[in-house]
Amino acid sequence: MPTMKSAKKRLRQNIKRNSRNRAFKTSLRTQIKKFLGSVKEGNVRASEKELQLTVQKLDKSATKGILHKNTASRNKSRLTKKLNQLKTTKQKG
Repeated sequence: MPTMKSAKKRLRQNIKRNSRNRAFKTSLRTQIKKFLGSVKEGNVRASEKELQLTVQKLDKSATKGILHKNTASRNKSRLTKKLNQLKTTKQKG
């Protein structure tokens, strides 16, 4: 445990930020799972809506520094690819 006053404050701040970041990351993962679930069902409209919400959360997490901006971009790209694959398979079938 820290003994200096500034170190104690830093510990309090770290705990607070850690819990806030953890909660945001959890909600982000849940949103990604919702999107992947709608893709798995084959529902294009629902998938588009879920992708939009997921992209918003990814952008926000990159802005807040929870995720690196390249990580957020990579995830957005991969999720968009999944949606595009779903659209092409629906058009063929």
